Order: sequence, then C-alpha cells, then structure tokens
Amino acid sequence: MRIQILGTGCPKCKKLAENAEAAAKALGVEYKIEKVTDITEIMKLGVMMTPALVVDGAVKSVGKALSADNIKEFLS
Repeated sequence: MRIQILGTGCPKCKKLAENAEAAAKALGVEYKIEKVTDITEIMKLGVMMTPALVVDGAVKSVGKALSADNIKEFLS
C-alpha cells in the first residue's frame, strides 16, 4: 500500500503523517509512506489545500489532519 502525505511540512502535515503511520501499523498492512512537498506534484493530483492523504493514488482527505482511527477506515 502506498500512502502519500501531501503538504509543505506544516504541523498539520506532520501530524497527518504520524497518524497515517500509526494507523497502518495498527492494521498490520504492508505500506510505504511518501511525503510530497512539491506544489506542482500536489496540484497534479487536483489538491488545492493541504494536508492531504492519498492512498494508492486516490485522494482520500484534503485539508484535515485526520486521526489514526479515521485513517484506518481508508486503509482497510
């Protein structure tokens, strides 16, 4: 599973990355987390507000630092 965190590195982006990793570990799924900070790449995915969560190429959340429990729903 490929999990991407889109954002410039703000506190919300960092929190989303931490929560995504916690959710993936809790579910026991095989995953790779990638942080995307390049604005051009973020816009290519159609995202205009960060942080954003992308799972296997599909944008799942925009503009929120989701909790690990919320992220588990997208990963299972």
